[in-house]
Amino acid sequence: MYEGTWESVGAHEVPVWYEDAKLGVFIHWGLYSVPGWAPRVPDIQELLVKSGPTRMLRENPYAEWYLNTMQIEGSPTQLHHARVYGDDYPYDNFAKTFDDASIGANLDAVADLCQAAGARYAVLTTKHHDGFALWPSAVRHPVKGEYHSSRDLVGDLSDAVRAKRIRMGLYYSGGYDWPYNNAVLSKAADAVLAVPHGRRYVEYVTSHWRELIEKYQPSVLWNDISWPSGGNLAELFAYYYNTVEEGVVNDRWVEPNLPRNGFTDAVVRGAGSLVQLLWPFIPDRQKRLTFSTPKHCDFRTPEYDVLHTVSQRKWELARGVGHSFGANRHEQPEDIISETELIQMFCDVVSKNGNLLIGVGPRPDGTIPEVQQAPLRGLGAWLAANGEAIYGSRPWVITESVTTGGTPLRFTRSGEGVYVLVMGMPASRRITMPAVDGSRVRRVRLVGSDGLLEFSVDNGELTVTLPEQIPLKAVTTLDLGAEVKARLGRTR
Repeated sequence: MYEGTWESVGAHEVPVWYEDAKLGVFIHWGLYSVPGWAPRVPDIQELLVKSGPTRMLRENPYAEWYLNTMQIEGSPTQLHHARVYGDDYPYDNFAKTFDDASIGANLDAVADLCQAAGARYAVLTTKHHDGFALWPSAVRHPVKGEYHSSRDLVGDLSDAVRAKRIRMGLYYSGGYDWPYNNAVLSKAADAVLAVPHGRRYVEYVTSHWRELIEKYQPSVLWNDISWPSGGNLAELFAYYYNTVEEGVVNDRWVEPNLPRNGFTDAVVRGAGSLVQLLWPFIPDRQKRLTFSTPKHCDFRTPEYDVLHTVSQRKWELARGVGHSFGANRHEQPEDIISETELIQMFCDVVSKNGNLLIGVGPRPDGTIPEVQQAPLRGLGAWLAANGEAIYGSRPWVITESVTTGGTPLRFTRSGEGVYVLVMGMPASRRITMPAVDGSRVRRVRLVGSDGLLEFSVDNGELTVTLPEQIPLKAVTTLDLGAEVKARLGRTR
């Protein structure tokens, strides 16, 4: 049994299922699905690096931020809202439209897509920053009162997903609840100042999470932004771990220690203005959208980002199939990640000890646009043939390299094999891999095929000859067997 102390919950180990799973589907669904609109801009990391926090918030590509962005004077979203719905059309009017549409949603079809993608878990947004809950909570919103869907969307989707033998995780925005404090984020300082504080809010969000844990026993607790100070977070984690034996929690639970008063708020605003002013002079590596390390977590969650080296701590890349997590009808096909890009990104993440949580945004009626489904189904088809190199794998001593011809390579270790993931089609049939000690290779197998491949070793370097006819693939997988060793320092 875990006790409500940081020392106790800190002893929790990441369960094997999460280490092995590799792929989850992130489902953003709520009132924002009704307008389903955000500007067409680069992904949020690129937008932030190039233009700074003020423009990022004004032209936020996340459709699920619609309520916030529509309140920023002159923003593309505000202009869109006025044109389509009228200047005085309130966000809460979307509640009835969403409720009427979602009441008949076919959630088995959503679960089918998760299965077709090869996902081993799914995560649903139970309450985003707009405060609207997707389950009939007994906990009233402190400002809105009964502010939730009529149908138990959390419970019904959980049942549908678990019927496919896929684990179910739940997202909850503990850091923001815009109706609670009338927050609007338009400047850098607002990222801190918009976080509600005080005993009433702590009790509200803690009660919500405890209700979600008790009713649905999620395999993943995926909190967003932060957690209000003043509660007992270690006790909440202990309750969760004791209730869900193989549960995991993410990293977005940092509790702000800054005392909130007029003076400190003014200091934060001043610092935020200075950050925006100095943005062009800040090194790019320090401009990334990141989240601080909390007192305890089971995995980290970079967003629309990549790691260039292996991480010893388990991590999970969170991103949408487009530049938004929620449905954005303004996106065009070229804004959606291609099947090839998705498979190659996924292999890169897995090779570096990560999972991929890939996001889709259903329409209000629960249907997922085909343009979003296509890359996930392509990934699932690839996994059906190559999953032995992915599921249950761990990083090899080298995670990435290139052939002598410049073709990128990634590596995993799984079961009795070391696997090479050849990213894209090489320029010739013969590929030489300087990072692999060929003297220890006894056979090379093309995954998805029964045949063995010809190979040779010259001065320790392994050269493999691919078949004359090989299907065009995003990633070709080679099994080198269990005894292969790396040539450290020869990655290129």
